[in-house]
Amino acid sequence: MGIGGVTPLHAAICRLAGQSSKTNDYGVEVTKRILRYGAPVGCSIEHFRRLPRCMDRLRKQVTEGASTPAVATGTVVRADVLSDSSGRFDRSWHAPAGGLYLALLWADTLLPDFSRLLPFATGIACCEVVRAYGVAANIKWVNDVHVEGRKIAGILCEMVIGSDNERFHLVGIGINVNNATFPDELRVQATGLKLLTGKQFDLDEVCNLLLARLQWNFGLLCYAEEQALAGKGGGAAQANNPLLQRWQQLSDTPGKKVMYGYDVQKNPLYRATALDIDESGGLKMLLGDGSQLTEYSGEINYLHGA
Repeated sequence: MGIGGVTPLHAAICRLAGQSSKTNDYGVEVTKRILRYGAPVGCSIEHFRRLPRCMDRLRKQVTEGASTPAVATGTVVRADVLSDSSGRFDRSWHAPAGGLYLALLWADTLLPDFSRLLPFATGIACCEVVRAYGVAANIKWVNDVHVEGRKIAGILCEMVIGSDNERFHLVGIGINVNNATFPDELRVQATGLKLLTGKQFDLDEVCNLLLARLQWNFGLLCYAEEQALAGKGGGAAQANNPLLQRWQQLSDTPGKKVMYGYDVQKNPLYRATALDIDESGGLKMLLGDGSQLTEYSGEINYLHGA
């Protein structure tokens, strides 16, 4: 059942976003514009003690919109425990009490070149939250957040078509916060804030900070599109996109030896050296024969000792 129904935390989220934004980098007026673009994040927050999956509840609200009140862009569904959580390719996600689990709805109003960068914006937000608590996290392409190879945050982005044929992005996020134990198969692959710092965290505080960082980074993506449409900097997805510049600052993927595959765990395709990302977020890689290619979907694993 829900805890308090819809919780009005939007003002606090906006305040946090403003406090943690890079005002000196962008100036006051640009900062205000970025925050306005991202302002819908957290406009409505529904909090449950337990759900099978947060994304499923949002998907149901969108697809059954004709018989229920319309759901707004920026709506968040959060749960303390997920009983049937999963990531890419239906991989299970360990989601007991102590973690932060939520899903965000975002209307598909961006141009395709920018819409495909929403996973990057989400990964940046999660990484910034972990770093805010003194943990040196990095992003592995596209948006896996890890600490020295151990995953601390997982993200899943899907598209859903509403009852009136409108398109929405569903963004699912799980962050290991106070999780202290993991199943045997995940013990060497996963970690959490409490394990890394020895501290117990207020999940509401972490949630508010996450939503504030999502507000900023989603707004930054919209601002980058605005600048492109105004003809400032070139094409639709410019090389000087500030969102991608921030991703490059937080990622440790460039220079890594990697295994690439669409489903790299079950069907690895080839080894390469990751070079950089292009202006659309594609991963540029160097193959063993000296040729280069760029992948725009799929995933990588780091090859240790290669």
